[in-house]
Amino acid sequence: MHKIICVDDEPLVLKLNVTLCGQLRQKPEAEGFASAEEALAYFDTETADIAILDINIPDMDGLMLAARIKEKSPDTAILFLTGYSQYAMEAIRLHASGYLMKPVSLERLQEEVDYIEGSMKGVSPKKAALSKKNIQVRTFGEFDVFVDGEPVHFKRSKSKELLAYLVDRQGAGINRRMAYAILWENGEYSRSAQKQLDVMIRSLKNTLDEYGIGEIFELSKGELRIRPKSFSCDLYSFLDGDIDAVNSYKGEYMSSYSWAALTEAYIDRVGGRI
Repeated sequence: MHKIICVDDEPLVLKLNVTLCGQLRQKPEAEGFASAEEALAYFDTETADIAILDINIPDMDGLMLAARIKEKSPDTAILFLTGYSQYAMEAIRLHASGYLMKPVSLERLQEEVDYIEGSMKGVSPKKAALSKKNIQVRTFGEFDVFVDGEPVHFKRSKSKELLAYLVDRQGAGINRRMAYAILWENGEYSRSAQKQLDVMIRSLKNTLDEYGIGEIFELSKGELRIRPKSFSCDLYSFLDGDIDAVNSYKGEYMSSYSWAALTEAYIDRVGGRI
């Protein structure tokens, strides 16, 4: 972990975030930019491991800025920063490595950076090769998981949808409240709702363990995520520019799930540039 940039139009927030980045265990070099254009100009000649972006900056929407940064520097991980909970839900639906709510704490920032660092390192080559040979995740059309060519059968449709959403997140974590908002869009999160969600999580874990692929799912410190390097996936291959994956996309992505429309639109845009 060598370089982090922060983008925020609020001077005090920007200064605080740069200072916090300098206090991280990894001791990265940190640099701040007050506008999207300044940040994009930086990526014309430099790169960064992580970009922490205010999702609501005046000169360019933070989501658009993230897409522009990814075009210039595909390996840069994106952390969205927002003071508004409604924007946080948009962030978790997109291709971000995570999100932070203002005001940022050093503890929360450290958690996100540690996870991104772990994702960059990945699993061991031997384990990755074994997993990619045996586990295939299909997202184009309907969502399905295959182990040694045989489909995985989920006991509960919501458990399958939860896994699908985590695959869509590409390894970025979500908490239980976010998971509930995705699975029960109009539901109110409460103690009984949490119990209902926990049933789905247990069912998902049990199904994955039954098929011997429990390593693809992680529940740690209250956050749920998948390990992208532990399986092969048509979406991930597509985003990496694999020509076979590009040719296999026929305009439908996880068609059973309404939340997938945002990613489908992103795939359509990316596909038009490949």
